Amino acid sequence: MRQMLVLLALLLAAPALADADNDRAREALARGEILPLSRILAVVEREVGGRVIEIDLDRDNGRYVYDVEVLSRDGRLVELSIDAATGAVLDRDEDD
Repeated sequence: MRQMLVLLALLLAAPALADADNDRAREALARGEILPLSRILAVVEREVGGRVIEIDLDRDNGRYVYDVEVLSRDGRLVELSIDAATGAVLDRDEDD
C-alpha cells in the first residue's frame, strides 16, 4: 500500500516538476545562457535527422546541456549531448 501511495505522489508531482524545468529553461534563455530550442533542433537535424523522441535540459559541470534522443531515418536510436549555449555536439551515442 505504501508503495502505491509513493507512486501516486510521484505521478501527481510530475506536472509540477515539468513546469519547474520549463521555467528554468525560459529563465536561462532570457538570460542568454542557452540557445532557443529551434537552434538545437537544427543541430539535431544536421547531425542525425529523423524524429526527436525526448529532450532534456540539464546543468552539467556548470554548463547547460541538452540531452536529445533521436530515432534516425534508418531506425537507429541516437543520443546526442549538445552544449546549450553554443550548439556544439559534446557526445554522440548510437545503438547498433
